[in-house]
Amino acid sequence: MDNEEEKKTNEEKPDEEDVDFTVEQDYVGEIIDLIRSGLPDKELVEQLSDYHENDVAGAFEQLEPEERQRLYNILGAEQFSKIFAYVENAEQYIEEMGVRQAAKVLENMDSDDAVDILDEVDDETEKKIVSLMDEESSQDIQLIRSYDEDEIGSRLTTNFILIKNDLTIKQAMSSLIEQAGDNDNISTIYVEDADERFYGAIALNDLIRARVQDKLETLISTSYPYVTDHEKIADCLERIREYTEDSFPVLSEDGKVLGIITAQDIVEVVDEEFGEDYAKLAGLTAEEDLNEPIGASIKKRIPWLITLLFLGLVVSSAIGIFENRVVALLPIIAVFQSMVFDMAGNTGTQSLAVTIRVLMDESVDAKAKAKLIFKEVRVGFCNGLILGTAAFVVVGLYILAFKRPDALTMPVWQYSFTISGCIAFSLFVSMIIASLIGTTIPMLLHKIHIDPAVASGPMITTVNDLIATMVYYGLALALLINFFHMGTAAIPA
Repeated sequence: MDNEEEKKTNEEKPDEEDVDFTVEQDYVGEIIDLIRSGLPDKELVEQLSDYHENDVAGAFEQLEPEERQRLYNILGAEQFSKIFAYVENAEQYIEEMGVRQAAKVLENMDSDDAVDILDEVDDETEKKIVSLMDEESSQDIQLIRSYDEDEIGSRLTTNFILIKNDLTIKQAMSSLIEQAGDNDNISTIYVEDADERFYGAIALNDLIRARVQDKLETLISTSYPYVTDHEKIADCLERIREYTEDSFPVLSEDGKVLGIITAQDIVEVVDEEFGEDYAKLAGLTAEEDLNEPIGASIKKRIPWLITLLFLGLVVSSAIGIFENRVVALLPIIAVFQSMVFDMAGNTGTQSLAVTIRVLMDESVDAKAKAKLIFKEVRVGFCNGLILGTAAFVVVGLYILAFKRPDALTMPVWQYSFTISGCIAFSLFVSMIIASLIGTTIPMLLHKIHIDPAVASGPMITTVNDLIATMVYYGLALALLINFFHMGTAAIPA
């Protein structure tokens, strides 16, 4: 009887929509449909609160201006500020909502996010917005603006909890609750002493679990890691990454807590640092994106291209030295020069990439660097030996099959493999030298406090082209022309 009643009850329940968690949900599309559904303002705000701000921002960018204007009005500055932190091309939205409303929105954002938004508007608009913001927010923005872009202080946020070290557990909880209304980075609570100097940090869960009779001092980690405001981002990045903390305090020179850098900021910094290094390895002066104007991209690329043009002329001049002494007498040598040059350039670029990655760790000492150089030269030796042997066989067979001269004073097989032997030996030597150059140049730049990434791939490749030219044609002159006297052979076109 009970089973029948349970079955009947289940049959009377309305069917619920089954959610397939293996299918990616189109939240942006759902939000757009929701906004255009004609719901009353209050109900629409409640429905939108169920979605992540990033998804709402994605939908926001696909709306018509009048639809966005409605959202500006009904969401309010505080709620919209959470969405605004995720939008791209913020300048057009600031124009739509006006500077007064934009100022209210930015007041409710983390100071570092507000600065990122202001970076997208012109100076006049920025001044207007900042002048309309409350004093605390404008001071935070001015503080961040006072640092250079490559300093940690330019990434700090003032959204954090700070308490005194002489409080009781109950007082500490009260201070936390009081500050949490304006600051939501509460997983780590920072502590200062009576002189307002950084004293340590407390994990939120430790404070929650503490008993009233416990001493606050027992919860404080007084050896908590920190960074200083004027430190270069690149210099302290490796140190930050060694820890798994949600945030790090940013201290002034006198030890006061100015703000924090969060895990999200750290991820962005790492991404940008690698992006910048990747751009430099490609011979660019800065990282590009798809929305960048053509003129800006040209401006970033042209300096290195001009430099490499003149270096290329030096390489061509070096080849010209051997034009009458080697190329005119043994034209087949010119056929294989690109193979040797390309392999030397590729080898040098590989060593460069490995070296730059190692140099990011500031703890690497001279002994480790010497070990790296020795390792890369050994790798170049082994790779050169393998590829040189392959080139000796393949190039020899190629000349034997397709480039046999009409008349020779030596057996054709001897002629073919003598030339391929010279080419293979040139490849072997060039790859060893390329490995050495690709490792030592960034180390030398790092030693004199120049970013080693500026020793870009194109530069290393061009330098190796120059050296490979001298090795390749120098050996051809010494071995093939002067020693074996092979310069009189006529090779058919």
